[in-house]
Amino acid sequence: MRIPLLKYIPEKAIPLVEYLIIEHKINLKIVSQRQTKHGDFRRLPNGHMQITVNNNLNPYQFLLTLIHEIAHHVTYQKFGKVQPHGKEWKTVFQHLMLPFLQPEIYPTDILPYLANYLKNPKASTDTDVNLSLALRRGQSENGKNFIFEIPNGSVFQFKDTLYKRGNKRRTRFECLNLSNNRVYLFNQNAEVKLVTST
Repeated sequence: MRIPLLKYIPEKAIPLVEYLIIEHKINLKIVSQRQTKHGDFRRLPNGHMQITVNNNLNPYQFLLTLIHEIAHHVTYQKFGKVQPHGKEWKTVFQHLMLPFLQPEIYPTDILPYLANYLKNPKASTDTDVNLSLALRRGQSENGKNFIFEIPNGSVFQFKDTLYKRGNKRRTRFECLNLSNNRVYLFNQNAEVKLVTST
């Protein structure tokens, strides 16, 4: 059964993505949102490879996540078992993403951040705050705020735990866990639910 890609990725990206899916015999499954990851690649017990991508991503996040996971698949085919986000994967990912770096696919306000990220891609795009915010087009999930948007001293909920927002360090915020009184560092693009404002 073919997945209706138009629902998930920019229209101009469809021919390229369909080519990659057929060429590499990709088994793609679109799944409900997971808290800890946007997508994954795994070898199933029957020896088949499967890629999953969360269904709640916008088209720009979805496309990047899908190519990220296809790069894992291709890396595994070419090199066998290597470091998950090592030099082999980085090279394959950069090569696969290059055709998508065009304004017909990614808007011009995202392209510079995407190009910069691809110089040395990391395991998660969320570690690149500028790219993460650009991909989300400044929109947090329904009912949530980015941590940088809420006032200092506010209480917020993150993964069923309450925290109090503290000062910003260079790139992250110090936040007091109200259950254990320990301070944790949050990326400024973390999405949280505001409980009380100061």
